Amino acid sequence: MRSAVENTLHRILACILSFFVAIVLQADDGGVLNRKIQLPKSKETIYKLLRQVSDKSGYLFIYDSQIIENNKEVKISKGEYTVREAIYTITGNRDLKMTVIGNHILLRLSEAKREASSQIIEMPPKPTNNDYMMLSGVINDQITDEPLSYSGIGVNNTTIGTISNQNGEFKLILPDSLRDSVIKLSHLGYQSQEIEVSLLDGHHIRFALEPLNVPLQEIVVRAIDPLQEIKLMLEKQKDNYPSSPAYLTTFYREGINYKKKDVDITEAVLKVYKTGYQNDVNLDQAKLVKMRRINNVLEKDTIFAKMKSGINSTLTLDIMKNSPDFLTPDEQRLYDYTHTDISVIDGRRVNVISFEQKEYITDPLYKGQLFIDAENHALVEVRFEVNPVYAAKATNQYVEKKNKDIHLTLKQACYTVSYKLFNDSVYYINHIRGDVDFKVTNKHRLFSSPLRFWFETVNCKVDTNNVTGFSRKERLATHNIFSETKYKYDENFWGAFNVILPEEKLKELIINNLSEISGE
Repeated sequence: MRSAVENTLHRILACILSFFVAIVLQADDGGVLNRKIQLPKSKETIYKLLRQVSDKSGYLFIYDSQIIENNKEVKISKGEYTVREAIYTITGNRDLKMTVIGNHILLRLSEAKREASSQIIEMPPKPTNNDYMMLSGVINDQITDEPLSYSGIGVNNTTIGTISNQNGEFKLILPDSLRDSVIKLSHLGYQSQEIEVSLLDGHHIRFALEPLNVPLQEIVVRAIDPLQEIKLMLEKQKDNYPSSPAYLTTFYREGINYKKKDVDITEAVLKVYKTGYQNDVNLDQAKLVKMRRINNVLEKDTIFAKMKSGINSTLTLDIMKNSPDFLTPDEQRLYDYTHTDISVIDGRRVNVISFEQKEYITDPLYKGQLFIDAENHALVEVRFEVNPVYAAKATNQYVEKKNKDIHLTLKQACYTVSYKLFNDSVYYINHIRGDVDFKVTNKHRLFSSPLRFWFETVNCKVDTNNVTGFSRKERLATHNIFSETKYKYDENFWGAFNVILPEEKLKELIINNLSEISGE
């Protein structure tokens, strides 16, 4: 039986179609803003009150999160309001500029007012080069206000994009030549949003995506054979994934978290030579463009933990090139498969196929979900983990060396992999994340401690012109400990590259590290 735990993997959230939909701008003094609505007497947060306006008007809000405090409680009187007056009353800000975009209302300040208002510290800063512009914001669930991790943010009719972090935050740097383009925000199971880039430049915008249920009347009710669905997915591989090589510009990061503190983070921009998906052998290569390592020098109570082969894991986790055993159901009857749900991404229906190892198998295999496009049978996303019941048995497959006084036990290993549709024709790998958790027991201490290794990569750009492999000198040794790679520190590391924004705890570590380097 081929071992199912020999690789490490992760998730990516969004298939962003390169299909252009025109957006019609309505005048600020037009229809919807003058529409009258009835609101009850309420004392609620600004977020919940704006939701009431959305429910009454049928229009959703996107706004500069630097000027509206979502959680601030506000009292409003019962009565009839125009949509414009309701917004003024709820926000308490009559300097707001309102723009109606499709079925959304964009709230922001004029440039002069915005510069005079308090600014939220953003990381990374905007490039100083005037040839670039920066869009930033946060993406939340319209109903619950929970952040939507790993949402896709892409520019229509281009191969440029990024994803939101675990807090739903994102940053997208674009050449000024794309000022008149349109970005699309998408997430599995949600209605996508599109908005013109020029309206967002320099603003930190809060977006809310609406959960999208598949109407039963639109579904032809029929029994879906999960094994047949997987078979079709594999048969359609040559149609849905490219046969020719491409260059991918990717952002990679990996980290070690011990006792719930980030103790080591490495970030890099990589250029990846991605061979065609029909190749029998995985010949993908990586070249380092720039990197930096951030080490928590104040952390005293730690173990000497190092992550090996993180970059190689992201290359291996392209499971449409390197099929794991749960994608070969006809060869090895290791798993049970069921059709468990129907969802939507970018307006396309996807079938959800769940899998789990058979009850009589006690080796540590996988369990998870496959998200397969119902029309073209492409795999758009997979979420899986080592079966937690048997995770401890897989410990030695994840640990190469350890101190004799330290005992490690694998608690969980979770991965997400997603693919993005390029030019409305073929899919490329988009986002990969892996989280591997251990329980650490030291024979000299009474209590155990948690240890996490994590890594992720996002594909920011695809180039298919004049693609050739890298010379031996250029290639990165992907099986080595990447954090030990020698590099020259670059204080302008971010530059004009699109990256995954650091979460709050990582921000603190980065800021502390930069302060020490600068001597502040």
